[in-house]
Amino acid sequence: MANDLDALEEWAGALLQKLEPAARSKLTRSLAQQLRRSQQQRVKQQRNPDGSVYAARKPRDLKGKKGRIKRQAKMFQKLPRASHLKAKGDGQSITLGFTGRVARIARVHQYGLKDRAEANAPEVRYKRRETLGFTENDLEMIRDSLLAHLAQ
Repeated sequence: MANDLDALEEWAGALLQKLEPAARSKLTRSLAQQLRRSQQQRVKQQRNPDGSVYAARKPRDLKGKKGRIKRQAKMFQKLPRASHLKAKGDGQSITLGFTGRVARIARVHQYGLKDRAEANAPEVRYKRRETLGFTENDLEMIRDSLLAHLAQ
């Protein structure tokens, strides 16, 4: 995946340098928004960038609980909201990432790190669930958007 991204960067770099700064900024903002939508959809579908499903949540002991509380909810329901997942594009780069408290949660799951669920809870190693990453469709979307913008 890194090689594909490097090859795309080399190919697009020369073309982007020929654009005016205002046009380049407009293109990067547009690409950032498209990438954010793509990442939001993938997180809502509970999928890693390679297409595999996220590791299941650890089962909880909810004896005596009834109804909605007892059912297992999907992970990261609020994480892909635009208020948490920020996309920024300027003339030089595109930045996509989480902000605030959810950035720490996303980082722990992205890399499968240890963390505490609550202040005095024991440390637990979380399974790896890639909240951000490029899929083949993302790379194709970047290529297609770049070519469409240059064809104008």
